[in-house]
Amino acid sequence: MILTRGARITGAVLCAVLAALVAAWIVRDLRAVGDPSALLRYWAGYTDGWPEKMPATLQADPVLLVVHLVALFAALRSSVAASTLVVTGLVTLALRLPGLWIIGTSWMGDRFGDELRTRALIGTFVTLAAGLALVVTGAAGRRRPEDAYERLPTRPGRGAGVTAFLVLGASGAVLIAWEIRQLFTLPDEVYPAWYVGGEVLTLGLTAAPPGWSGVALGVICLVVACTALFRAVHSRPLGMTAAGFLLVSGVCGIARAVHNEWPAHFGEMETEQRLGMLTSLLLALAGATALLVLARRGFESADGEGQGYAGYGHPQGGAPAYGYPQGASPGYGYPGAGTPGYGHPQGGGPGYGYPRSGGGSDAPPPPASPPPGW
Repeated sequence: MILTRGARITGAVLCAVLAALVAAWIVRDLRAVGDPSALLRYWAGYTDGWPEKMPATLQADPVLLVVHLVALFAALRSSVAASTLVVTGLVTLALRLPGLWIIGTSWMGDRFGDELRTRALIGTFVTLAAGLALVVTGAAGRRRPEDAYERLPTRPGRGAGVTAFLVLGASGAVLIAWEIRQLFTLPDEVYPAWYVGGEVLTLGLTAAPPGWSGVALGVICLVVACTALFRAVHSRPLGMTAAGFLLVSGVCGIARAVHNEWPAHFGEMETEQRLGMLTSLLLALAGATALLVLARRGFESADGEGQGYAGYGHPQGGAPAYGYPQGASPGYGYPGAGTPGYGHPQGGGPGYGYPRSGGGSDAPPPPASPPPGW
């Protein structure tokens, strides 16, 4: 399924609105803090040198801004625009939903003032409405391709799917394990606030509680790991989104460790603190690896074609694969010789899996090189 032109434009407008809201809060924090480096240190989680005025944003906000901007361009140009819009909407809903019950509390008003809290609450309602509209647009604005030359959604390659399964599955399991560990380490008065927010925590005005974010990211990583193994179309945008959050979280954790000179005393630390440092390293490596493999070109396939291929575009034995004529040459249906980018169709020749007229005798010979992708 591909996205209609109207749905693409609608999705791009919604992504622009979401990006503008996040950017507005980041600009507000830059003006309030006055020193960009101080804001970066706060986002990274440094415990010293906090700005005098409390920022409204946290570490996830600049990542979310990038996600919205990438989704904006993907909505207009990418073959996986439908999946990208749905993924962006769901991630936005997951991160902004706690604001409904946190922003309106009295202690948030004491920290940020009633005027800023009112603006944040209105912005949260707009964000949630736009996020839900993105999901509806991506899900309802699809149609079947009418032309063999139309850009078709691309699945991750087999190697990319296995790699994403390993690195994102491991990251998701580690994140969930840490959240289970919090049950035994956090004080009773802190544990509920860790997930639903509370005065005992230092939270940004628009940010989700750390436990909520950790569980959400862990679940997303596990979902991507399972779907990437089966090379689902949506595993590419969802996996790249999760990888971006993992990468930033891991890099910030490494920066904190270096700033506090913890690696120099690694052998003297307690086991849990050492595991925390190793977790940051794992998240950074997993995020970078998943971004690299999932951003690579995939294979074009229409809905329902996933069972019709074995390996690099060859139809499986037995019944002919969808779109392959009886008696066609074995190589028929290879992608063209073009070099596609992320989410773009293969160049040259007819669409992937679509026969030319004339039957098997007129089928073009297979290309000299193997198809792109993994």
